[in-house]
Amino acid sequence: MEINRFEVRRQAFHICLGLAIIILLINNILNSLILFIILIAGILISILSRKFKIPVIYSFLKLFERKDILKTFPGKGTISFLMGCLLVLQLFEKNIALASIIILTFGDSVSHLFGWHFGRKKHPLNCLKSIEGNIAGAITGFLGAMLFVSPLTALLASFGAMTAEAVELRMNNKIIDDNIIVPLIAGTIIHLMRLYL
Repeated sequence: MEINRFEVRRQAFHICLGLAIIILLINNILNSLILFIILIAGILISILSRKFKIPVIYSFLKLFERKDILKTFPGKGTISFLMGCLLVLQLFEKNIALASIIILTFGDSVSHLFGWHFGRKKHPLNCLKSIEGNIAGAITGFLGAMLFVSPLTALLASFGAMTAEAVELRMNNKIIDDNIIVPLIAGTIIHLMRLYL
C-alpha cells in the first residue's frame, strides 16, 4: 500500500510534540501554568488563523493540518493534544500524567499509521479503525508507559485507553477528540489501580 506522506508527517509531529512535552515536564522546564498559557495562545492563534493567513503559522498549518479542519478549526489536533496533557497534569500525580501522555503520544499515532497501512480487520467499535492498528497502538503505548508505572498498570492503561480511542464519544452531538479521551482514560485506569490494587 502506498504511504500517505501527509498522514506520516502529521503523526510524526504528534509524536515529536508529545516527546517534547514529556522531556520538558521531566526536567521541570514545563508545568501546568506554562502549558495553560501555551494552550490559550494556541486558541487565540487558531481564531485569528480562521480570518487571516498569518505568514509562518499558515505555512505550518498547511503542512500538518487536514484541509477541512484548516478552514473550520486551524490547529485543532495540537490544541486538543495540549488540552489532554493539561487535564491529566491537573487531575493526577506527575508519573500518572507522564504515563498517560506517553500512551497518547505513541499509542494514538502508531494506531493510526499502523491501521492505515496494515489494518485488515475493522474494529467492532468503529468501522473506520482497524483491530491491528488498535493493538499496535496499545503495545507501543504500553512500552512507553512502563517508563513511569509498573508493567501491569501500563498494560491495562494502554489497552483501556486505546479501546476508548476506538469509540466515538459525543457531547452535544460533537465527537470528543481522542487527544482528550486517551490520556484521561489512561490516567483514570492508573489512578484506580493504585487506589484499589
